[in-house]
Amino acid sequence: MMQIRVDPDDKAPPFEQIKAAVIGLVAAGELTEGFRLPPIRQLAGDLGVAPNTVARAYRELESDGFVRSRGRRGTTIVGRALIEPSPAPAIEQLVREARRNGHDGAAILELVIRAIARTRDPGPLPAA
Repeated sequence: MMQIRVDPDDKAPPFEQIKAAVIGLVAAGELTEGFRLPPIRQLAGDLGVAPNTVARAYRELESDGFVRSRGRRGTTIVGRALIEPSPAPAIEQLVREARRNGHDGAAILELVIRAIARTRDPGPLPAA
């Protein structure tokens, strides 16, 4: 069963929250190839958002290669192997949390710069 929620207090628009949630579930292996997403109207009703909000999330997910829409046959997840892992959803979630905790953009950027400085770049892998 797919667990998605939309936070009305989140500054990210609902369609972006839906999109990020689906990508996160795919990346975690909870949604696998062939999983059929709920129909747009059903998910919109479950989440308390307009059908156009869910439709936009599905369109963007399809454009990004996460799902395939087949009209009346529904929208399904494509193979996980086709999805390149991206840290963007996790980073965006951390930024949203930092903003909810009262940090502004400059403070968040400073925290990220410090975190990067504390992590060691292993550099290129040695040739075999």
